[in-house]
Amino acid sequence: MTALTALAFERLHLDPATELSIAAVPAEEMAELHVRWMDLPGPTDVMSFPMDEMLPGTPEEPSEGTLGDIVLCPQVAAEQASAAGHSTSDELCLLTVHGILHCLGYDHRTAEEEREMFGIQRRILEEFLGRPAPVETRH
Repeated sequence: MTALTALAFERLHLDPATELSIAAVPAEEMAELHVRWMDLPGPTDVMSFPMDEMLPGTPEEPSEGTLGDIVLCPQVAAEQASAAGHSTSDELCLLTVHGILHCLGYDHRTAEEEREMFGIQRRILEEFLGRPAPVETRH
């Protein structure tokens, strides 16, 4: 994930010293986090916890600070990958970029927000993977 994160930071104009924590947890722990922070039952695929309310920078002025924490659930990722017909590795890459974008304030509540966020996500993933990006899970 280090190379993917570095590419995402570069494309989003984040200083390379920007701090980001990525953790992988079992489904039971993710379910606890999901209830505690979102008041929603069951495990989810990824949760993002922004810290410094950073925004993407510019080539001239990269943003720097503590981006936050991303928590991934490999079990949910594997289930989603299987349903979508791609690898768990691809799904974890997708979820990592998705989490980074959420930490930067991107969201997908409206069709316009989704187009913007998923477009950025897809471009980063396609550059990293060198092929079409995996299909996004929508929920």
